[in-house]
Amino acid sequence: MKTSTDRILTTHVGSIPRPESIRELLRARLDGRAVDAETLAARVKDAVTDVVRRQAECGIDVVSDGEMSKTSFIAYSDERLTGFTTLKPDDPSVPPSNTSGVWARRLDTRREWRAFREYYATYLPAAMPPSAPPTVCTGPVTYKGEALLRRDLANLKAALQAAGGAEAFVPAIAPGMVGRDQNRYYPTEEAYRFAIAEALKTEYRAIVDAGFILQIDDPGLGETWDMIIPAPTLADYRKMQAINIEALNQALAGIPEDRVRYHLCWGSWQGPHEVDLALKDVVELMLTVRAQAYSVEAATPRHSWEWRIWKDVKLPEGKILIPGVIAHTTAVVEHPETVAERIVNFAGAVGRERVIAGADCGFAQGALYQRQHPTVMWAKFRALAEGAALASQRLWAR
Repeated sequence: MKTSTDRILTTHVGSIPRPESIRELLRARLDGRAVDAETLAARVKDAVTDVVRRQAECGIDVVSDGEMSKTSFIAYSDERLTGFTTLKPDDPSVPPSNTSGVWARRLDTRREWRAFREYYATYLPAAMPPSAPPTVCTGPVTYKGEALLRRDLANLKAALQAAGGAEAFVPAIAPGMVGRDQNRYYPTEEAYRFAIAEALKTEYRAIVDAGFILQIDDPGLGETWDMIIPAPTLADYRKMQAINIEALNQALAGIPEDRVRYHLCWGSWQGPHEVDLALKDVVELMLTVRAQAYSVEAATPRHSWEWRIWKDVKLPEGKILIPGVIAHTTAVVEHPETVAERIVNFAGAVGRERVIAGADCGFAQGALYQRQHPTVMWAKFRALAEGAALASQRLWAR
């Protein structure tokens, strides 16, 4: 993994808005309609080539394929894991088919959404439309996505060669994020989690063996707190998440830490986030993940102050921080001076060589919606690179 040895490097979290030509096919697949696989594959390949080139042109040092082939950062696992069955419409677990019924129920699934019900009743149906029909685990979980994964890795490798070469990362879902509250097969939640981890190990190792950095996507470490009703004690919550991380570390066993980075955020939706945990409440757990770098949401107003915790929390030797210095939750393009100031704050706390400038989260929720318009995202990427250059001038001039 490249580090900021003589300047601040830049990266992001992975997901980039898909072209409409891809989104229409992915939406059709989610709806259960037939999709020509070769047409989709050709469009994805072209899109990967384009987004890799554009990232490099914006000054992004560590790029991704934009997750072009994935229905979302989490739902893609439905195509790559066995053991999950789509629920029938008459199953009591399936929400009502009408839109108002879906959201009336969904509003009660988070304490934040309950607290700001009027806001979320308007925001959620437009921003987060219902996706694929729900599934449950009814059999052994194993990995079946080798062919899809090979195609993704080949597309990224070809795009990197066309763009002149760069370091690249590939996001993959954490075991704790897959199939939450869907176990109908394994005797315990812990057994279920470790089975998922064992299956995902295949994907993790294949990404690293292909020469890419593996990014583990795990917003659940932070955002699951809001989903537990009534609220647990912090001790009980940490105990639950410690099991998830133990399962993740089992899946990462044998993979060099310097080929792994871990992403933590508090969810992608635009809202108050008043119920969010503080980073200090889970940072010690995060640092137990077998990774060299930790990507942490840090530009959003709710968490932008948290760079200060690194004055008290010791970042272990050899570890790297990838703080978000541009936000996905606002269309306001950060001024390069703002980006530089945020970078310098983190560098002052942990050391300039241990900071890579990043984004808070991905800029698209798969095929269903984009968190920001692509023109806004590319402007933010340019601001990220310009801010990193300003910070580098200041940090290496000392």
